[in-house]
Amino acid sequence: MATLKERIQEDMKAAMRAREKARLATIRLALAAIKQKEVDERITPSDEQVLAILEKMVKQRRDSIKQFEDAERLELADIEKAEIIILQDYLPEQMNATELDAVVTEIITNVSATGPQDMGKVMTALRPRIQGRADMGQASQLVKNKLASV
Repeated sequence: MATLKERIQEDMKAAMRAREKARLATIRLALAAIKQKEVDERITPSDEQVLAILEKMVKQRRDSIKQFEDAERLELADIEKAEIIILQDYLPEQMNATELDAVVTEIITNVSATGPQDMGKVMTALRPRIQGRADMGQASQLVKNKLASV
């Protein structure tokens, strides 16, 4: 099976052939971020590292959308939204709120968390389970709320 990076490269070629400019531009940005990691750390990134890069790109775009909407620059926000859709093609299927709640509850029980002071322990155990499948900010807020009521 091809690595995630190889899949992205193949999709870039397909976007070139199909003359999909927006898709091609977004894929090139993703490949540039992956290449930057390769050069900076002198490694070949694993699929998990590529996923982390793509998640970071999605998070950056979500932040940009909020800023563009606050500044009433809706055309720029729409561009960012389109890029998120393209990037999410490479991320695993997202967890719904019920699944995330169940995983958080399970982790809190497993690490014997007793209050807000155990937030770090819970997040450390939670991160590998939901990496790429849920928004870490949303998960963090959920953990904080659950630990406050423990």
